[in-house]
Amino acid sequence: MFYRTAESVSPKHPDKLCDQISDAILDAYLAKDPQARVAAETCGGHGVVFVTGEITSTADDVDIPAIVHRIAGDNIEVHTKVVKQSPEIAAGVDTGGAGDQGIMIGYACDETPELLPREVVLSRRLNQYIYEKYPYDGKTQITIAPDGTIDSIVASFQNVPHDELEKLVREFIDANGLTGKLELHINPAGDWNQGGFDADTGLTGRKLIVDNYGPRVAIGGGCYSGKDATKVDRSAAYMARRIAVDYLRKRHAHEVLVRLAYAIGYAEPLEKTVIIDGKPEEIEGYDLTPAGIIKYLDLRCPFYEQTARYGHYGEGFGWDK
Repeated sequence: MFYRTAESVSPKHPDKLCDQISDAILDAYLAKDPQARVAAETCGGHGVVFVTGEITSTADDVDIPAIVHRIAGDNIEVHTKVVKQSPEIAAGVDTGGAGDQGIMIGYACDETPELLPREVVLSRRLNQYIYEKYPYDGKTQITIAPDGTIDSIVASFQNVPHDELEKLVREFIDANGLTGKLELHINPAGDWNQGGFDADTGLTGRKLIVDNYGPRVAIGGGCYSGKDATKVDRSAAYMARRIAVDYLRKRHAHEVLVRLAYAIGYAEPLEKTVIIDGKPEEIEGYDLTPAGIIKYLDLRCPFYEQTARYGHYGEGFGWDK
């Protein structure tokens, strides 16, 4: 084993604000039109939020600025530029094909009850523990030593004084029985009070490793937030996680990696590989077409905003069960 590090960011981090805005827009359309085609991108910072993308829907009364203000605050200037989905892309999707090409990765391991790498879970749970008490912009990071003990912890949170933040980190350490070198870096650049869009810009899809399985596991590269389930970047990635969880349990494995690959306009995957404790085989027994995935995981419901807060896996969503 080698050193393993993962980070987590709070829902008030500027990139996560953008993810939540994009997914809240998706939810608003799906609530009115479950067949909506949505690809919403958000960029925000310093008092201004830009929303752009392609949306084709029978719903024509979604108030995008109101969504932005609910998530990012009232003192935000909102600019929107939304058009319908390209008819050339739509032609491939209308026949049941994938909305784009791409490689989707699913992963599960037996290190934690969440079936995720331990460093990912610990960094996220620490972030959530602090955020419950101080719901502001913040980041956490945990490094695990080769012997499985904790080498170092980083916690940097807006509006939390050093001594208070260190107290919370030590409470988390004690509650979880963590041992090791435990080198603490608490607000390492100093205490800070300016966060979120006031301090930095954000962009949808810029926290992909946080959204997925941490830096230990390769990802396909596609962003999730703001995309409806005809985009296999999202739906097939969720299905890959579900398959990984299923194989982990039925084979009593320690680690499972799933690879799916698609071509735009084609329904069936070009690759469907599962690697069980290092041994690859072809996936069997699943409908891996976009329509089959959408039906199996019930992906036309408006629940996506919550997925954009703390990672898309290990938080009890349908593809984790």
